Amino acid sequence: QVRAFESGFPFEETVDQLNAIRAVIEDLRSGKPMDRVICGDVGFGKTEVALRAAFVAVQGGKQVAVLVPTTLLAQQHFETFADRFADWPVKIELLSRFRAGAQSKVALNGLASGKVDIVVGTHRLLQPGVRFKDLGLVIIDEEHRFGVRDKERLKSLRAEVDVLTLTATPIPRTLNMALGGLRDLSLITTPPAARLSIKTFVAEWSGPTVREACLRELRRGGQIYFVHNSVETIEKTAQQLAELVPEARIVIGHGQMRERDLEQVMLDFYHKRANMLLCTTIIESGIDVPTANTIVIDRADRFGLAQLHQLRGRVGRSHHRAYAYLVVPNKKAMTGDAEKRLEALASLEELGAGFTLATHDLEIRGAGELLGEDQSGQMAEVGFSLYTELLERAVKAMQAGKTPELEKPLHHGPEIDLHVPSLLPEGYLPDVHARLVLYKRISSVQSVTELDDLQAETMDRFGPLPDPAKNLFRIARLRVVANPLVIERMDLGTASGSVAFGDETPLDPGSLILLLQKSNRAMRFDGPKKIRVTGKWDDPEERFVVAQRLLDELARCVTR
Repeated sequence: QVRAFESGFPFEETVDQLNAIRAVIEDLRSGKPMDRVICGDVGFGKTEVALRAAFVAVQGGKQVAVLVPTTLLAQQHFETFADRFADWPVKIELLSRFRAGAQSKVALNGLASGKVDIVVGTHRLLQPGVRFKDLGLVIIDEEHRFGVRDKERLKSLRAEVDVLTLTATPIPRTLNMALGGLRDLSLITTPPAARLSIKTFVAEWSGPTVREACLRELRRGGQIYFVHNSVETIEKTAQQLAELVPEARIVIGHGQMRERDLEQVMLDFYHKRANMLLCTTIIESGIDVPTANTIVIDRADRFGLAQLHQLRGRVGRSHHRAYAYLVVPNKKAMTGDAEKRLEALASLEELGAGFTLATHDLEIRGAGELLGEDQSGQMAEVGFSLYTELLERAVKAMQAGKTPELEKPLHHGPEIDLHVPSLLPEGYLPDVHARLVLYKRISSVQSVTELDDLQAETMDRFGPLPDPAKNLFRIARLRVVANPLVIERMDLGTASGSVAFGDETPLDPGSLILLLQKSNRAMRFDGPKKIRVTGKWDDPEERFVVAQRLLDELARCVTR
């Protein structure tokens, strides 16, 4: 049955899309509550993942709730779901302000009795009067438009509910939870065939520039979005634009209009009776007009990063080159964070940049509370790298059923000192930033294979390794071997050395005593967690050989 439903998809799935679908279906069938984030740019096929998930849930006898932020998107999703499920005995309803009271009452009764299988709705779904007979899957589209309370309210409808979150730019809190392992994450980064990236410009308001941008689009038979997010001054802006671009047929759309009027405006624009839509952020979600390929966003400094990325995603949905103009005031009138947001957006024009933008947002705004209501917060106190290490340690402890030891210092892996120069010489790699990045990558490797690949890449990029750099890679190799033995420090000089172990070392005490006895006094205990080694190793090469042999012997003492 799933195969039959899949055949209704009119496009060819990308590899990322197939991987995301596979992961979601495995989650649904695993018996554990799903909490997966699907991150993919506008038009990259997230909705198809949601459709497949809904089909599997309904086949399993469960109800599905699709929560969306706007009435326009709710209408579009309702039509998409109704179209794809047309050949199946599945009842689908819509809950939004576009629906009359009598229609909403029928939908609510159907949900409570179990006659309705799938409901698509706005915040109306979160109101107290909504009851489900057997809710199994909640799909949240554009999750950055909802507060934590909204999402928790849906989860509370049933403790074991599966949650699938769709977003182009996850909010810092969600991205942080996904990176930390508390939520599963699937990325869809492969663009559809023939899709071009959107050219983005950041500039101060200039009448000639705006006119030129609009005329370029009108001359090629296209349409324009002009976003002005203030209902009070939108009529005045319409007059300015009419004087500036008299060739344009302008219509106005905003959320305070009557439903029927707004619907008519959108239809006029969709059917090309108008070629410029002056609107608020109401178009941020769900409106899909392939011939609209220029967007001008007035006072772009007042928007969030996710909002700007979503608005930019309204254009460039066909094979035509699209343009986005972010109109800003004088730099002195903008906040520092607004400048950072605009720089991030302008620098990332390539397709599939949503996830990268979300990581910029995480750095700019902070990570937010995992269990509280703040969706963003400060990380500047500890720095992003240390923060993620602390989070990872706490998550691993909780997943293992232990209490996180928050006061315990972080273990950064074994410290190995063989008293040899081990560094990347300035003459070998003059660029300070590149050198720091390479040091970080070397210190982060988890396996010998990964280290070999990194060494080959370094030689390919910068040439044959000088001796100090060779030593650096050899010590990194010893660190990789020593890490699973929970060795805190290994120190080997010309005549003696020591090995210190951590509290959780897997070495068997009995096997270790036998090893020391066989060493003929070359090794002995020096306290409960340290052994002392004696010998004569004037040549650095000898010290590397001894260190490797010692680690091999200790590895044989691990409790099996």
